Amino acid sequence: MRYALRLYSYVLNGMALIAGVLLVWLMVAIVVSVVIRNLGLQPSAWFFLSTEYSLFYLTLLGAPWLVRQKGHVHIELLTSVLPPVALTVLSRLVALLCVAVCGVLAWKGLDLVTMNIARNDFDVRAFFVPKWILTIAFPISFGLMAVEFSRFVFGPEILHSGEAGLKE
Repeated sequence: MRYALRLYSYVLNGMALIAGVLLVWLMVAIVVSVVIRNLGLQPSAWFFLSTEYSLFYLTLLGAPWLVRQKGHVHIELLTSVLPPVALTVLSRLVALLCVAVCGVLAWKGLDLVTMNIARNDFDVRAFFVPKWILTIAFPISFGLMAVEFSRFVFGPEILHSGEAGLKE
């Protein structure tokens, strides 16, 4: 079990690392594209397509790690004034709702991936890219987010700290 948990952590951290690399790529690609345009040239269509895909992937690949780190945005106005018991109940209910939403999105994402594979769909813009390469991130990321939110439903920690401005 210990090895499975370690492997799971490596997967989550690896996805976050890939998201970070994609963020750096976005910065480089945008700067290079602007420089090329200022020189009066036309940047490759690959720059535009890769930045578009990077925005999508970095959002989905980094999201499960953010859930684990409690890095998602939430309003602390209510949670900071709740008594500890009410905070625990509310936090676990919110996490349970998040598990349900992520579970539905993972299921629908898997349905979309299988449909893309069955239809042999392609994203036809600058290049012919199989759509499943883009949509495979949905079931993986939302499935992992459901797992991470379930840690706050059933585990010893809760999602909300109850302290306003804690992460500032």
